[in-house]
Amino acid sequence: MSTSTPAEPSLDAAPDDDDDIVLLPWWRNPLNLIMGALALFALGGAIGFVWGNNSAIPDPNSVDAGYLQDMRYHHEQAVQISLIFLEVPGTNPALRTTAREIVVGQDIEIGQMVQLLRGFGKAESNETELAMAWMGEPTPLARMPGLAVDADLERLGKASGSQADELFVTLMVAHHQGGVHMARYAEANAATPEVRRMAKQTIGSQLDEIDEMNMLLAAEKAG
Repeated sequence: MSTSTPAEPSLDAAPDDDDDIVLLPWWRNPLNLIMGALALFALGGAIGFVWGNNSAIPDPNSVDAGYLQDMRYHHEQAVQISLIFLEVPGTNPALRTTAREIVVGQDIEIGQMVQLLRGFGKAESNETELAMAWMGEPTPLARMPGLAVDADLERLGKASGSQADELFVTLMVAHHQGGVHMARYAEANAATPEVRRMAKQTIGSQLDEIDEMNMLLAAEKAG
């Protein structure tokens, strides 16, 4: 009986299909290259967007910070004058309404000033004894244009009736005129649109209040 020997595998046999697959390095794989290009494009766009936005927002200058700090101090005295006037007896009801509007309006603006200063990374108030250096008119803080002196506040607190009305209008008109002087410089020279807009609003509102107070006082004297 004869036996057969298993045939040797031929060296010429076709290789498995897996041997035909050629693995490319990642940097030569077209899909990887496309995905990488898209990622770089997206990153570049994001960087450009952030840079463009940051470059479009101007940094605050010395006028922005100085105006907000000094005008906060200025507004605080306007509130004080109005509160003193509201405590004295026998005064003009229409002027009392104006005083209340000043208290509310300037308190709101003080809050806005504080928020802006925080956003700018600046002190929330003038921490020196010198004001208005930012507009080339360095002045002792308590001597800013329009600020009443302690003696004026004491007189107002002791007055009553028409005397108090006239003193309130005199003090507040001078106070507003001083504030308008500062606001006009800030509107023209501040770097940020927020401060320029606030200065413009202050000019408009305080000029309107000056006209209103003078008219009310004149009507009181005439009547």
